[in-house]
Amino acid sequence: MSTELRRLRNYIDGEFRDAADGRTTEVVNPATGEAYATAPLSGQADVDAAMAAAAAAFPAWRDLVPAERQKALLKIADAFEERAEELIAAEVENTGKPIGLTRSEEIPPMVDQIRFFAGAARMLEGRGAGEYMEGLTSFVRREPIGVCAQVAPWNYPMMMAVWKFAPALAAGNTVVLKPSDTTPASTALMADIIGSIVPKGVFNVVCGDRDTGRLMVEHPTPAMASITGSVRAGMSVAESASKDLKRVHLELGGKAPVVVFADTDIPKAVEGISEAGYFNAGQDCTAATRVLVHESVHDEFVSALAKAASEIKTGQPDDEDVLYGPLNNPNQLKQVSGFIERLPAHAKVEAGGHRVGDKGYFYAPTVVSGLKQDDEIIQQEVFGPVITVQAFRDEDQAVEWANGVEYALASSVWTKDHGRAMRMSKRLDFGCVWINTHIPLVAEMPHGGFKKSGYGKDLSGYGFDDYTRIKHVMTSLDM
Repeated sequence: MSTELRRLRNYIDGEFRDAADGRTTEVVNPATGEAYATAPLSGQADVDAAMAAAAAAFPAWRDLVPAERQKALLKIADAFEERAEELIAAEVENTGKPIGLTRSEEIPPMVDQIRFFAGAARMLEGRGAGEYMEGLTSFVRREPIGVCAQVAPWNYPMMMAVWKFAPALAAGNTVVLKPSDTTPASTALMADIIGSIVPKGVFNVVCGDRDTGRLMVEHPTPAMASITGSVRAGMSVAESASKDLKRVHLELGGKAPVVVFADTDIPKAVEGISEAGYFNAGQDCTAATRVLVHESVHDEFVSALAKAASEIKTGQPDDEDVLYGPLNNPNQLKQVSGFIERLPAHAKVEAGGHRVGDKGYFYAPTVVSGLKQDDEIIQQEVFGPVITVQAFRDEDQAVEWANGVEYALASSVWTKDHGRAMRMSKRLDFGCVWINTHIPLVAEMPHGGFKKSGYGKDLSGYGFDDYTRIKHVMTSLDM
């Protein structure tokens, strides 16, 4: 007996709509491997309609005093709290994540981040007015950019949507947001919540695949394109946006080095690193995936990490003992498996290295040692529950290997030596350096990388500034 699939819809100009041509795609729960919904496979007509709605809504939203936009965002945050269980249920269907961890680790920071940007809405500061030429006064206006085309990823569908729409709306922009084609459910629910609070056209959701995203980025209406995704996707967006000189905000891949010195507390480091490496099945651009440990404690560390990995569980969302759920889709399972299958002969799988069960896309917590700097699994992002370990000789070699990848998003240093920690924080070429911890984020501090990890900042006042433009105004004092 077949079960009727739930129908998700686009949200455009204050109403839910099917794709103009009626096309849909099935949405699969990665914990079961079974479809639970259909979502629009949006095309040009849908993107045109969403962009027109956002453009029409922009002048009035831009011209609201900041206090009014703040009120709207605070109402959104309150509504997210009130409807948290609905959001959790949608996100768990999207991703297969553990219910308890989604409740404790995602809803509170999302709500906090919205409230942070609600405050930022009233902090549109520029330089003080002054006379830099005789008889003329200059000042700076900080203004919203316009319509923002935003593409969110599948690893944190809810939270990454917040990172995009909250600063954009706070600054006075309007939004057309596309969730990943594999995780549209929670974004559709967000549209229902947000749409009841902001004027029609201010917040729009268009579901679809990479072609839909391309149509959004190439569309002449948006002044800015923002994406969280792969390096390949980011490069494609940057190329498309360059044709009409759109602003681009890119948060892309990562290959975070975790540098462990001999003086660190090994049990505490293993505990912190294993949680930061395996949380969310390692599907996190900042995950602690690439450990560099001093050769004098290498064997001790590897043994302890392998033991920790063997004790970590993955499983169904309602199992309270699991740390993480499935990989998001069959292609991701194939990618993670492929890295392990292609390991060179000198590598050793210390733990895991295999799929778990035959239902859903689960993969065991994995530790791989014996690797060289130019090995594929060291240089390329796995985006799965896999931690690699290399032994380094001294601080200079640790820095060379840590920086010796094309990504530059996040990193961490584990040592009791304050001077060494400060030296490393200066020398590591990454947008974030944690010391004796890995992965905590706060709304007040920026998140973003260098090199092929992209450019632009999420969170913080810097992230807010990215959604504004600067205008110089000069007036004569003689009139």
